[in-house]
Amino acid sequence: MKTLLQIENLCVKSKEKQILKGLTLKIGKGETHIIMGPNGAGKSTLLNAILNNPAYEKTEGKIIFDGADITDKKTDEIARMGVFMSFQNPQEIEGISTFNFIKSAKQKRTNNPINYFELSEELEENATYLQMNQGLLTRDLNVGFSGGEKKKNEILQLLELNPKLAILDETDSGLDVDAINIVSKGINAYKNEDNAILLVTHSSKMLEKLKPDFVHILVDGQIVATGGTQLLDEVLKNGYKNFKKGV
Repeated sequence: MKTLLQIENLCVKSKEKQILKGLTLKIGKGETHIIMGPNGAGKSTLLNAILNNPAYEKTEGKIIFDGADITDKKTDEIARMGVFMSFQNPQEIEGISTFNFIKSAKQKRTNNPINYFELSEELEENATYLQMNQGLLTRDLNVGFSGGEKKKNEILQLLELNPKLAILDETDSGLDVDAINIVSKGINAYKNEDNAILLVTHSSKMLEKLKPDFVHILVDGQIVATGGTQLLDEVLKNGYKNFKKGV
């Protein structure tokens, strides 16, 4: 399987606090990887570091995406290369509709003009697939949306932008069982042999639906264990106390 993302000895700090401490990870095309770990372990830091969020400073290591070094590239350049990130708490943005936001993002992603009517039809189909109220498409992005609507909207963007790598930060957070099923269905619809998923989650229900290839345990800024879904069983039974740094 061809490598899509390779992270080598990544060290990251924020506000002088060292968070990631030599993290290494490789993701191949067609793979789904899950990151789990206790609060403060560095899970969200890792996701933000891949997209070079300026709030996080890389002090060592490098990130290779689809054969290109993106360690020091700007966030918008990385996004245009095909990296997508959904957020645990999606922001509300007044003054731009969901439709226009996706239209603008898709145009910048493809560098091609977007046909209004074709995009409208696609969005309506995908919104129906995700059981979203189509009225949300013309409303300001996430403004007044429920938690579940915001998360479905993130997956709607994922399906429309069709990135090479989907980075999903606790997409299941705050969702009930029905919403988790719908969001999982959308993620599975995105998956194919040419793209990949990196997902932070604590939901056994979501793991059951997504059937990940690898589960990684992140503790104190390092991946200390990698395996299959049996790692989730251990976490659910014993928490993270049995995972020691350096295992």
